[in-house]
Amino acid sequence: MTARSLQLKERLTDVIEVVPAYRSINVYYDVLMLKKKTPNDRLVHEHLKEMIEKILSEPISLEEKDERLIEIPVCYDADFAPDINAVAAANKITVEEVIALHLSKTYRVYMLGFLPGFSYLGEVDERIATPRKTEPAPVVAGSVGIAGKQTGIYSLASPGGWQIIGRTPIKIFDAAAEDPVLLKPGDKVRFFSINKNEVKGY
Repeated sequence: MTARSLQLKERLTDVIEVVPAYRSINVYYDVLMLKKKTPNDRLVHEHLKEMIEKILSEPISLEEKDERLIEIPVCYDADFAPDINAVAAANKITVEEVIALHLSKTYRVYMLGFLPGFSYLGEVDERIATPRKTEPAPVVAGSVGIAGKQTGIYSLASPGGWQIIGRTPIKIFDAAAEDPVLLKPGDKVRFFSINKNEVKGY
């Protein structure tokens, strides 16, 4: 959850949950509790909308701008990257260039979705931007993929349409953990390369 989303939840005491997405924020609230605090001449959702707009219009403090940088190991070996050759061929570059370009950027976690903890990161270098597959295929947890200008990490095994170019041994989602999701919206992510012999060390 972003700092501003947390602020909404903290300051609006009848808000149950705030879910940020690319261009929207989903706000779940207790309509009966909020009704008690809403002027008689106003509808509850109008009153809540005004309060949210007021909070969102306030300048962002330096504390809110604090962001985490998370470094994630990725193995780009062919055994872990079933689509890396296809990405290279589609972009008329070598596999080594795909890897170098993927490693060259710091990515922002735009949002979570699709699976618990699945992170949508952007944006990749345009030289490796590659469309999704036309048909989904089985994907292993930890797989790192590209879809258009985004890169992302599969938090769980699932059918998926992203072009898989590597895999991380790090658990992105752990249901047994106190905080089950590793990455949060607003985080920054940098990938670093490991070889297949190093995977078991994580």
